[in-house]
Amino acid sequence: MQFRQKALSKLQSPEELDLPVRFARPQGRLVLAVTVLVMAAAAFWAVTGTVSSKLGAPGILTRAEGSYVLQSPVAGQVTEVLAEAGRLLPPGAPLLTVRTEQGDRPVRAVTGGRLTTLVARVGSVVTTGADVATLEHVKNPDDPLVAVLYVPGTGGASIPVGAPVDLTVQSVPQRQFGVLRGRVTAVGRAPQTPAQISGFLGDKALAEQFSRQGNPVAVLVELERSATTKSGYRWSSTDGPPYAVDSTTPVTGAVRLAAQRPADWLLP
Repeated sequence: MQFRQKALSKLQSPEELDLPVRFARPQGRLVLAVTVLVMAAAAFWAVTGTVSSKLGAPGILTRAEGSYVLQSPVAGQVTEVLAEAGRLLPPGAPLLTVRTEQGDRPVRAVTGGRLTTLVARVGSVVTTGADVATLEHVKNPDDPLVAVLYVPGTGGASIPVGAPVDLTVQSVPQRQFGVLRGRVTAVGRAPQTPAQISGFLGDKALAEQFSRQGNPVAVLVELERSATTKSGYRWSSTDGPPYAVDSTTPVTGAVRLAAQRPADWLLP
């Protein structure tokens, strides 16, 4: 009780009413000013700034028309191989000679294209309908490559046509030569089954790989051309690799989606 009376009497005493009141120290005013500036900048960025996001997906370099698997029309033993991988073959070109009960029979290309894989070897035994080769639909060896990305789930719905794409090529060291540049030219309307992917790529193993997370959506990417690089395509580095890139090379694509304002994330 005595302490309370002393405190009240001190407050009622007019002897210190003329002393100035200190609201904040100079250091406190500086902290307050910095806090206000940071909050103002954050509010301005939330209204006018943009945030870009990327969607990653595996894929492969190929030709726009894809590939097909050549199957043997006869059963027997391969006695001769008549073509080499990498060669551009005309329609009806012989690839193999198979010795059957009726004599030696050739296995010919159904349509023209580039021979990418030859499974059969001299001495191997093939059955009717067995896969013996994979050919890429190519009419002109100078036809440009494209990249096909397989986006899992419903991710394809967020990809707009024309979106920039950065492609990490498996055969090219990224730290030294950077990434390959491209743009989305088409987005599949429906997910593709492993059979559809295999029918386009001519490779069942790749079809299973791209379908591990469910049936994916195919995204076609046109590679940007360049007359100053060895590969003929534009890279994030100045020159890119000192060699050409080939089809059937695995890639990983990073699709740059449309920029969004941060405020849009917060609004319902």
